[in-house]
Amino acid sequence: METPSPPKKGRLQPTLVLATLSAAFGSAFQYGYNIAVVNTPHRVLKSFYNDTYFERHGTFMDEKVMLLLWSCTVSMFPLGGLLGSLIVGVLVDKCGRKGTLLINNVFAIIPAILMGVSKVAKAFELIIFSRVVLGICAGISYSALPMYLGELAPKNLRGALGTMTEVFVIVGVFLAQIFSLQAILGNPTGWPVLLALTGVPALLQLLSLPFFPESPRYTLIQKGDEDTARQALRKLRGWADVEDEMAEMRVEDQAEKAEGRLSVLNLFTFRSVRWQLISIVVLMAGQQLSGINAINYYADTIYESAGVEATRSQYVTVGAGVVNIVMTVISASIVECLGRRRLLLVGYGICGSACLTLMLALLFQVGPHFPATLPPGRGWMGPAARRAQSLSCPTSASSASSPTSPDIPLGPEAIGAYSFLVFAGICLLTAIYIYVVIPETKGKTFVEINRTFAKRNRVEILERKEDVTGAEPHAPSLPAKETSF
Repeated sequence: METPSPPKKGRLQPTLVLATLSAAFGSAFQYGYNIAVVNTPHRVLKSFYNDTYFERHGTFMDEKVMLLLWSCTVSMFPLGGLLGSLIVGVLVDKCGRKGTLLINNVFAIIPAILMGVSKVAKAFELIIFSRVVLGICAGISYSALPMYLGELAPKNLRGALGTMTEVFVIVGVFLAQIFSLQAILGNPTGWPVLLALTGVPALLQLLSLPFFPESPRYTLIQKGDEDTARQALRKLRGWADVEDEMAEMRVEDQAEKAEGRLSVLNLFTFRSVRWQLISIVVLMAGQQLSGINAINYYADTIYESAGVEATRSQYVTVGAGVVNIVMTVISASIVECLGRRRLLLVGYGICGSACLTLMLALLFQVGPHFPATLPPGRGWMGPAARRAQSLSCPTSASSASSPTSPDIPLGPEAIGAYSFLVFAGICLLTAIYIYVVIPETKGKTFVEINRTFAKRNRVEILERKEDVTGAEPHAPSLPAKETSF
């Protein structure tokens, strides 16, 4: 009997690299940039709000009104993210992965223009409205981008390309911190340009992404266009014979049809993916509520409360951004060596310890004068057949868990620096959940991970004979059979 040849390993072809850069820079960048862009110039923007109000009413804003307006400016972004995450499933199915990213650029370019002219128009409302629209853009891109990159990449490179979403989010945060320096654009004359810069990556993506292929899987399965899918795979893989990968996608489609079509809401009632979904929500909510967004959104205020001079706090913020980038690159480099689970546990341990240290520093530095309240901070493990529905769940959890405001006068007035004690507690609870529930996924296929969760979900995986014998090692398993609790 002839020994079957081993599967080919994909390489970083120019088409794949350039498509990844175009998609990630124009999409994930928006999320990171708009998290941090209002941090350093917050005094300048508040002054604009106050001056505009004075011109309209002949008096300056009451302090509580100012706090409320600024709270809306900050919190409208995660609110928009939640809205975007709720519609992304429909968009990626109807318009395609690349098509969704292209359409999504409208939600970045229009608000960029509105914020750029807000000073001339003397309308701070344009900034608040634009933050909602930018949030929609971020919510859509944070779900559609990983799906697009995952379906472009060969199996052996999906992990590496999957990290590009987070890498470009961090790059967006860092560039926002750089451009927000008072010596650059974070000043009374430069802030309209600072806010409008978010439209530049979107414009570049709108001009470049049409030259790269749509997801081959979407083209083959949902559009039924075999020739176009085959051509796209050949460009992305760099070899002519792509029939094996085409066959794998067809098998996956058959498994998806056998499992049935589920909406996002129905997905939570499907027992075979119950713990996978719970784990996704816990991880994404734990990330948002870990305290990191308290730093990203309000770093200057926190550092000044800790005793750092106002003129220097912006540079401390940039230093934190450098550390963020370095650690992201290190994590992406060692994740295959150490494993996902171990890295998650270490990360939440460090984050919780840092929150406790920051709380103590603030308490001993400023005592009761610390601001009354602070905002909370910030891999699909189930069957591949429900990407559109499942990927909207973590983004919804992420956006819903994002901060609403540091100053909004509804929280407990005395909590102050003890906010970081809450964040540390959340880090601890998330780490406990990871230790107890989440298995290590290093070196495991989706089928093997699905089997692990099947025991916790109390379902039986009905496997084909070919999967057991290894004749078709890449084919997904058939639907799970539910068992009684």
